[in-house]
Amino acid sequence: QVQVAESGGGLVQAGASLRLSCTASGGTRNTYTLGWFRQAPGKEREFVAALAWSRAETSYADSVKGRFTISRYNADNPMRVYLQMTSLVPEDTAVYFCAATSILYKVAPWSADDFRSWGQGTQVTVSS
Repeated sequence: QVQVAESGGGLVQAGASLRLSCTASGGTRNTYTLGWFRQAPGKEREFVAALAWSRAETSYADSVKGRFTISRYNADNPMRVYLQMTSLVPEDTAVYFCAATSILYKVAPWSADDFRSWGQGTQVTVSS
């Protein structure tokens, strides 16, 4: 089973940018989709962005479209994806999780239930 770990969180002011990194090891790179989710206090875990490795196909939640970009690092294992976050607002404050799934394509929006391997999460705090 692939193992996932994320890093790069921190405390920033509104309007700033931040980049998160996710490393997924132990899997065959073209057979996974890597995704980012976030969970704010008292709220459910929500989808942020995903990247299907084999086709580099990306998808985003409406709330982050135009501000966040998911990309991959094209090198040998481990798989590595980034989440570049710009124009951050206080509502982006949450614990951000990276996750992996063997589902390579989905018409409906991704949900947490689609993903089986999860990282520990990294805190992102945006002050106003």
